[in-house]
Amino acid sequence: MNPEYLMRSLMFVPAHNERLMDSASRSSADVLLLDIEDSVQPVENKQVARENIIKYVKNGQFRDRVLFPRVNDRESGELLKDVYQLTIQGITGFMYPKARKGEDIYFIGKLLETIEYEKGFPNGTFKLIPLIETAGAVMNIQDICTACPNRVVAVAFGCEDFITDLGGQHDTEGESIFTARAMIAMGAKANGVVPIDTVHIKVHDLDDLENNLILSKKLGFEGMLILNPKELPLCHRYYSPSSDQVSWAEDMIRLSGEAIAQGKGVALKDNKFIGPPMVKMAK
Repeated sequence: MNPEYLMRSLMFVPAHNERLMDSASRSSADVLLLDIEDSVQPVENKQVARENIIKYVKNGQFRDRVLFPRVNDRESGELLKDVYQLTIQGITGFMYPKARKGEDIYFIGKLLETIEYEKGFPNGTFKLIPLIETAGAVMNIQDICTACPNRVVAVAFGCEDFITDLGGQHDTEGESIFTARAMIAMGAKANGVVPIDTVHIKVHDLDDLENNLILSKKLGFEGMLILNPKELPLCHRYYSPSSDQVSWAEDMIRLSGEAIAQGKGVALKDNKFIGPPMVKMAK
């Protein structure tokens, strides 16, 4: 499922912190992940976070923004309160953390279906972004992507919890998470779901961020989880087509159309064949 909104940048915002919520409302992030999970402690603050989200949505501070609150997982005791209170007009969907297998996503999908029915929303109104944070989730990526076809619009990689679960170690070259990143991107693309890359933990090292974005694009990711607004300009540049890429794509489509009109199977550009895969990429 391809969403009808950009997902180049998905920025975490601790929803119990009104100063950060105010700042996020003015940011250029494509998606705001209003957090009720890990960054919201102690547990009493989770209800503060829910009430803040409702208040900010209803007073119009997040008007026309794409909002995916990150809820708590199904074993937390907080999930029902999260989704029941926040299934309101203005919320696009939910980021679901610690998804281990398709059954987790099926569970929250059915929970949302019941709440939608009770509140009078059409089935499938609220979308899902599963967060892939364990070795098991990486291995089950296709099941997670297909567990709720009318809800799962993207999957996102959480490298910190993944490395902990794996018992691995971070390295400056990113070798420890390379295989997981590749598997998540391939699993998502194989099922028409948008792959979102992990956070860049060195938030003040923009050179390192740029290196990560170059690799991320090569692997097929279409967006990234963001911790700091200063990362947004680079993120948007790399996940948007350049003017040269747009010109190349227009040439591919034009030359392919001319070849078809002339009864030819392929066209040539710069002494290179233009075949169906290149045309598909151009489109």
